[in-house]
Amino acid sequence: MKKLFAITLIILSLNSCDILQDFVKEIPVNEETPLTEQEVINGLKQALEIGSDSAITKVTAKNGFFKDNAIKILLPPEAKVIMDNKDNSALKAIGITKLIDDVILRINRAAEDASKSAKPIFVNAIKNMSITDAFKILNGPDNAATEYFKKTTSQQLFDAFKPKVKASLDKPLVAGVSTTKAWNKLTTNYNKVAKFTSWQTVNTNLNDYVTQKAIDGLFIKLAEKEKNIRKNPVEQVTNLLKRVFGKK
Repeated sequence: MKKLFAITLIILSLNSCDILQDFVKEIPVNEETPLTEQEVINGLKQALEIGSDSAITKVTAKNGFFKDNAIKILLPPEAKVIMDNKDNSALKAIGITKLIDDVILRINRAAEDASKSAKPIFVNAIKNMSITDAFKILNGPDNAATEYFKKTTSQQLFDAFKPKVKASLDKPLVAGVSTTKAWNKLTTNYNKVAKFTSWQTVNTNLNDYVTQKAIDGLFIKLAEKEKNIRKNPVEQVTNLLKRVFGKK
């Protein structure tokens, strides 16, 4: 009888082994326990995923660029001469103000449209993050993760964004008129007046300009989210984030 009881206990203990392991996994880790390398890398990857998702969601929304003064794309620097002289009677006569407003709206729409292609590039950068990268980010400044993304994704983003931006610039995104047409109309009409003055003509590569400004805006939003995750406990939305950044 005693043997049967002992065998039954052994069988029960073996059958409950997985359940016991699952139970142990659910026990909260003591906050005094030092962070492991795996916790750090998993926590940083999680922060990068949340931060990049938040940034991409913001900039790809309608008015994500256009209504956000921190990242709103204005005319290229070479077009400053247009802005400086927009009150000139000859330019007013050709409706320069409306042309400027149309182009600014459209280039921001192009940036919002093109930024959707950032997601897989960020996912790949997160996947390839090393333990060394993770600790550098953890112990770095408030924008260390953003700088990691800049270092590892900037060229890929430019290469991916450029054809998307061109396609967006060529799309009739607003009132059936493309950004490219609106830009050409603006610069053509301005240049017609400029040739009778001492003003410089404008021949900017709009595609390159909008591509870079779209990437810059994305990184600005990413840096804002990263800082919030590091500093604000409310933004640390998982136990792992609380543990990693709380320890920091």
